[in-house]
Amino acid sequence: MDAQSRQAKGSILPPSGLDEMDRLDEDEGKPILPDEVAPLVGPEEIMPPEGMEDDSPQSRLVDMSVMCRYLAAQCQVRLGKWTEALEMLGEENPFRDSDTNGPHVPNQDGGLKLGASMCLLRGTLYMRLNRVDRAKTCLLEALALDVRCFEAYNVLIRCQMLTVDEEWELVEGLRYKEQQNPEEADFIRLMYTARLKKLKRLEEISLARRRLTETYGLGKNCDLLYTLADSLYAQLRFADCFVVTSRIMDIASIHLPTIPLHIACMYHLKHLHSRLFLLAHELVDKEPESPMSWYAVGVWYLATSKWREAKQYLSKTTLMDSRHAPGWVAFAHTFAKEGEHEHAITAYSTCARLFRGSHLPHLFIGMEQIMLSHVTLAHEALETAYSMCDSDPLVYNERGVVAHIQGEYEVAITHLEKALELAKVAQAAETNWVATYCNLGSAYRKLGKLDDARKAYERVLTLEPRHATALASLGMVYHMCTDYQKAIQHYHEALSIEPLNSYVLELLNMALISSAEAPLSLPELESKVAEATQLAVEKKTSYMTQASILDAAGDEKVPWDMPNGLSAWTM
Repeated sequence: MDAQSRQAKGSILPPSGLDEMDRLDEDEGKPILPDEVAPLVGPEEIMPPEGMEDDSPQSRLVDMSVMCRYLAAQCQVRLGKWTEALEMLGEENPFRDSDTNGPHVPNQDGGLKLGASMCLLRGTLYMRLNRVDRAKTCLLEALALDVRCFEAYNVLIRCQMLTVDEEWELVEGLRYKEQQNPEEADFIRLMYTARLKKLKRLEEISLARRRLTETYGLGKNCDLLYTLADSLYAQLRFADCFVVTSRIMDIASIHLPTIPLHIACMYHLKHLHSRLFLLAHELVDKEPESPMSWYAVGVWYLATSKWREAKQYLSKTTLMDSRHAPGWVAFAHTFAKEGEHEHAITAYSTCARLFRGSHLPHLFIGMEQIMLSHVTLAHEALETAYSMCDSDPLVYNERGVVAHIQGEYEVAITHLEKALELAKVAQAAETNWVATYCNLGSAYRKLGKLDDARKAYERVLTLEPRHATALASLGMVYHMCTDYQKAIQHYHEALSIEPLNSYVLELLNMALISSAEAPLSLPELESKVAEATQLAVEKKTSYMTQASILDAAGDEKVPWDMPNGLSAWTM
């Protein structure tokens, strides 16, 4: 990845030979062009535009040479003049249909193709101007022209511009072997595959990472280790992910793609909050102008439930970098945790507009709409998330919740069982899905399938024995089965965890009243009486035999029911 990144970053510089083109003859004021460098790429560049004066050498140089035009656009970018740079490059690729500048045309100097570099710069400028669709088109065109343009691929993935399926189609559709030799083509394809979202085709991604480690010896490469950490985070294995991110931070003190994962792991693992505090201070001291530093500060305040400060620093992160995806999501999470659901929906909507390839903003919007009891709007948002990613278990769980609210319990069961199935495929720990088991048990209970509901709740208690909702729900199942004693027992256990739960208190009172009014049934006592009766019959037979023997001997009879002064009923 490092070699590929350096190659991609080199694409923003003009090709070799440009410095020679910049030399001007002092006498004539015209550029001296070496014979081996072709100054023109397309036939449109051969003659200057009509009306151009001969005494404007700089204008003639830009208009005659595409490479000089590209360098001039880079200068405009350095000056922060995005619109002027785009005008210099042109809004479209002028050589798109040219026979001398297509994906099948090899590059003679061994570097990136000039056309791909221009498309990359054009896409970057469109991103700066918030024209995401045009930026996406230009970046895809850059990759089509030259598969080695890793920087274009990195922007597409990092800025969440492609859905899960679109990413896979891109990796599968690039012309690796037409543009590179077989070994390089295989390497580039493996590197791109390892960077895909970890929500689908997990086997292919894992195989690509294994081959890069074993065949190419990239086991200590930070970019490859980052893909492993990303996979672990997608599986909700935060402790394992933190181990990998810590190793990356040891190898490279600052690896920008890894820092958000490193911070997120410390947020989820409560015993690491103190280390998150130290990391935030270290980042602010070293990189005060980096949005990542203030993102770490905001997440620490979020972890300590200080909502106002968290919003302040996360807002600063998004102002410093308007496309900082983790910052926007954390900023919206702050409103959601504070209970400001309307503001959270607004922030999530901004995320959805900026990061059009990610399904998460739509998923979070649906969850917030559920909190506001806007079931129809929640259904629309969740269906949008499902259309973008049909392999996320959380999407199925929330769809099941909406179906449950709407009374479609069979549909809810289908969605919830699918969520648990996908969670197993993703190898996520079952403890992360106790809420899904609870929802499934509730749907079964609503349909009267009490045995299935009981199994679902018992599964929750196996994973988390002190889960108050599962204890109360299991008590309801026993209550519906008229097993009032077990129902009362589970209600008491639930109240020992949440003593002020008025709903469970009311259920407990109902169970006590029902138990008092129910006919007395003592099956255990009846069983003991039957056993004692059978024992008495056996002893009577034994004593009668003994009495007949003693009678024959002329001794005093022993009462059969008073052996040694004790009653048989006490046994």
